[in-house]
Amino acid sequence: MDDQNGENPPNSGDKQEEKQGSLVDKIQSLGQTNVPQMGTESNIHCLTIVGQIEGHIQLPPQNKTTKYEHVIPQIVAVEQNPKIEGLLVILNTVGGDVEAGLAIAEMLGSLSKPTVSIVLGGGHSIGVPIAVSCNHSIIAETATMTIHPVRLTGLVIGVPQSFEYLDKMQDRVINFVTKHSNISEEKFKELMLSKGNLTRDIGTNVVGADAVEFGLIDDVGGVGQAIRKLNELIGKNKSDQEEQMLQ
Repeated sequence: MDDQNGENPPNSGDKQEEKQGSLVDKIQSLGQTNVPQMGTESNIHCLTIVGQIEGHIQLPPQNKTTKYEHVIPQIVAVEQNPKIEGLLVILNTVGGDVEAGLAIAEMLGSLSKPTVSIVLGGGHSIGVPIAVSCNHSIIAETATMTIHPVRLTGLVIGVPQSFEYLDKMQDRVINFVTKHSNISEEKFKELMLSKGNLTRDIGTNVVGADAVEFGLIDDVGGVGQAIRKLNELIGKNKSDQEEQMLQ
């Protein structure tokens, strides 16, 4: 029925299309391709962490960054959305802000849904805790992970408290990595403080199979293997839930 102005009332279908369009625009602005929103239902969400992990300080516009304020809401949405049964985390990062990286790693480690991470290209510095935070971690054969001590940039006050703060921050990273992987604390510290592996720096550049040998990463493989493992974990999670319901 027409209104007083002779115009048709707004169609609810148009509103729905407008809402979906705005949602797609938001996803595109975050640099994410969310398959379920594109019309094809999927039970797996893909989260990409690339470039430099940006924390409390905004990086120059020419830097390729992953902003933690974009990643954290997505992880919360994955936990809340019943249609999403598993999370695939793809890493190709040089590292970045320690606290932002640890925040992302802690959130991934505390998800109730199955998670699989895959390191493609590189998972350096603070990317290491993010890679090991998932239920299962995979690294490409040619991918590398740089393990080095925590360092500060910018103005540093030259007092003993500055060193103690840095040392405690480094302990947080070491404790998280050793807790979420099969590498020992002694071995991780040995790789972190190794001399002669990195030019003008201390640390170790670990390649694919070596990361698995050290117990840092679970398997060497690619995207196909990561998807298969995630589907396997999703199936196991469903069967466990069914058993609990029967009990």
